[in-house]
Amino acid sequence: MMVSSIVCLIASAVLAIDAVILAAEPAASLSCDINAVVSCATVAQSWQANVFGFPNAFIGLATEPVILTIAVAGLGGARFPRWFLFAAQIGYALGLVFAYWLFVQSLTVIGALCPWCLTITVFTTITFFTLLHLNVVQGNLYLRPRAQDWTASMIRSGADYLIPALLIALIVLSILLTHGVRLFA
Repeated sequence: MMVSSIVCLIASAVLAIDAVILAAEPAASLSCDINAVVSCATVAQSWQANVFGFPNAFIGLATEPVILTIAVAGLGGARFPRWFLFAAQIGYALGLVFAYWLFVQSLTVIGALCPWCLTITVFTTITFFTLLHLNVVQGNLYLRPRAQDWTASMIRSGADYLIPALLIALIVLSILLTHGVRLFA
């Protein structure tokens, strides 16, 4: 969770800097503008990149330090209140849904991909399932006993590794099926 949140924080910082660059010079070429398909500028200039009236990257700059703090404090042996970790799970679930919505928008509406955005989507997936693992093991999700037993059995079976791996594989497959060789043109 710590590594994933650091990666997301770095990617958010790069995207925030790129947003400032594009605000100053809309015709600027960004370092990740590789071709028509892999183009951060194309994605950053879409309305989807500013859903709440400011660059989406600022959301990552505000939220990822919270997750990083949870991870570092957890490594140090800190125990957070149940309500806090439950709220963090809900918040990160919203972030995961938002990341996948942005991915679908990028793939199907914008028609271009941003490597930094894809990095955030992949590592948000990993962080979400890592936090979910922690919350299931510690019983922080306010589940009924039967649901808690079922989720704990899913953790024991390794589903918390399999599901994110499948989601990431679906991301890669959908990109390849949508853009194919144009990715490398």
